[in-house]
This record gives sequence, C-alpha cells and structure tokens, in this order.
Amino acid sequence: MATMAECRSALDRLSDNLAGADGDVRRAADLDRSLSCHIKDLDITFTGRLSGGRIQVLDTLEGPPRDKVEIRLAMTGDDLVAMVDGDLNFAKAWSAGRVRLEAGFRDLLKLKSLL
Repeated sequence: MATMAECRSALDRLSDNLAGADGDVRRAADLDRSLSCHIKDLDITFTGRLSGGRIQVLDTLEGPPRDKVEIRLAMTGDDLVAMVDGDLNFAKAWSAGRVRLEAGFRDLLKLKSLL
C-alpha cells in the first residue's frame, strides 16, 4: 500500500508532467479550478488548485473531502502511483471504477483529452 508521502510525491510528479506537456494535454490542463484527490485506502484527501497547468497541493486532510471543489478525484494510493508511473492507464482505471472523477460538464470535456 502506498504511503501518504508516496502519494504526495506522485501528485508532485503529475504536476511536473502536466507543466512540461504541450499540445492538447497542455491546453486541457490549463484550467483554474479547485481540486481534491481522496486516497481511499489511506482515508486522506489532498486539496489544492489546478492552475496554469500545474497542481498546487495546499492541504492534506483526514477523511473524505469536506468542501465542494470543482474537480474531484478518488482512488487508492497504489492506483495513483501506478498511473503517474505509467503502469496504469487512467481511462481503463476510470471505466473499471478504480478511479472516480467528478467535474462540471465543460471541465470533463476539456479533461477528456488527458485520457
């Protein structure tokens, strides 16, 4: 099972990957939205912002997200690390129910190019 530190590191690597991307991926990540990522097996939530193509983690809370945010992710720590490492395809994990993504319709349309 991935640790909180490994999950935080994975989010930092994901942020670096998004910031270094170009083309459709860069445009899809170029949102300014509040964001939460609930790590179900650790029962922690990272909260922050997706802004300028980067994820800025602002806080780590115990339990599920407390506040409503514009983009909500939920998954296990192992799945987060595997996706960032390239060992798990996001679209397949999402369609299998291993990853939950909730966002407004327009944001989902924009984020779909990340899949």
